Amino acid sequence: MAVIFKFRMLSDENDHFVRDYEVPASMTLLSLHDFIRETLEYEEGMVSFYTADDRWEKLREFTLMDMGLGDAEDEQAPRAMEQVELQQIMRHVHDRLIYQFDLFGDRAYYLELMDVVAADPDFTYPREAFAHGATPDQYEAGLAEDEGSIFEEMMGGYSDFEGDDNYDDEYRY
Repeated sequence: MAVIFKFRMLSDENDHFVRDYEVPASMTLLSLHDFIRETLEYEEGMVSFYTADDRWEKLREFTLMDMGLGDAEDEQAPRAMEQVELQQIMRHVHDRLIYQFDLFGDRAYYLELMDVVAADPDFTYPREAFAHGATPDQYEAGLAEDEGSIFEEMMGGYSDFEGDDNYDDEYRY
């Protein structure tokens, strides 16, 4: 029976953006890249995946094209996405990947392995199991126009106290 990885993908540009992907463990990073790009409706561009530690620090790089900088045994050299299956680099629940889709602007999505399950015969994989929030623009950094910050939503009601409070703000004896 096929093994399925359940990933949650977040963006630091839009607090509301969440995508849950269910993909075969045997999927290559290149196929995952193509799937993500299609679901986000992005055009093809230069991208890289990185494994990441628990603080989201980049570890090993996986490039779209083979850069010819080393062999598979060299743990420091970037590897081509087409040569690497997810099950080769994702060993534990909560392992992390960074999907850097804008190499020049240092913009990325953050994927965390949330669960490992058996394939459900009722579904076709890979699949987008959950989607919420506007997708950040591929070429222009910043919050999506129709989305804001959860902080702003939660704290928005407190702006009533700014300015027009009928109190004299000047201290008097």
